[in-house]
Amino acid sequence: MATKEIFHGVPGILRPFKEFVEAKGLKKGDQIVYYGVPGTCTPFVELLAFALRSLEPEQVFVPFVDESRAKKLSFVEHVGMQVSMSPVTFKPKVIVIMGGLSMPNVPVKAEQVKVVLDKYPGAAVIGVCFMHMFEKAGWLSTVSFNCLIDANIDPVEVTK
Repeated sequence: MATKEIFHGVPGILRPFKEFVEAKGLKKGDQIVYYGVPGTCTPFVELLAFALRSLEPEQVFVPFVDESRAKKLSFVEHVGMQVSMSPVTFKPKVIVIMGGLSMPNVPVKAEQVKVVLDKYPGAAVIGVCFMHMFEKAGWLSTVSFNCLIDANIDPVEVTK
């Protein structure tokens, strides 16, 4: 990874994500698997998945790195992408690692993610995090990303 570009806001996350996936030449039904923290990462995964809906990939959410608990993401009209209860067979063309996995007190280590990635050689690996979390957690020396999207949520303004 040598090229660094700066974008802004939610489109600054979604557009480069979609462009990277499109450049991989995925076909309808090709699989994208997201690994993240239940609840915390899930809405971001649904947002990323929504950005790819026109490509019609099969999209899967894995809580933490526990593939036995994986669920498909499906488009629900007038709502967006939602996690469903469908069973899953793994054949990822793209793997997305969410930065929530690297947060303190989350029971996942970079080495566990590396083991998952090693199971799927040839899959493109995208990291999506906020506030330099992968870097702060020291994951960049263990986990290699083909694309890393690192967004800032700062400042957060609350008016009452």
